[in-house]
Amino acid sequence: MTAQTAQTVQSPTAAAPVESTADGGSVRKVLWVPQVLLAAFLLIASGLPKLVGQADAVETFDLIGWGQWFRYVTGIVEVSGAIGLLVPRLAGLAATGLIGLMAGAITTHLLVLDPAWSLMPAAFAVIFAAIAWNRRHDTREFLHSLKH
Repeated sequence: MTAQTAQTVQSPTAAAPVESTADGGSVRKVLWVPQVLLAAFLLIASGLPKLVGQADAVETFDLIGWGQWFRYVTGIVEVSGAIGLLVPRLAGLAATGLIGLMAGAITTHLLVLDPAWSLMPAAFAVIFAAIAWNRRHDTREFLHSLKH
């Protein structure tokens, strides 16, 4: 067996990551649907009402007891996360950050608000985890590009 033949034999093994990337590509296409829907929800139904001072948002943050500044911070994080989900290069990083936001929402619902509502941010966190996992290579490349 020559060196060239040995390389040919090894090339199918070297192609395995490409095949898994192709599978990740089809998963990525499927994940775009919940990404867009969650981005729309975070922007329209959650983040903007907090930023404009919608009455129920103000009341909720009064119940939480951390002050209205926390409503603004949460609204900014949600709007930023929604935008990040729609930018392919930032989607993984945004999803990772939104997992942290959802952990806070789950905790707040369980301890302060209505425990039954903690299921919604928990479901969102699972979807954000799938997005973050699927985009982990993009996130790694993006963070690497910031270093250099």
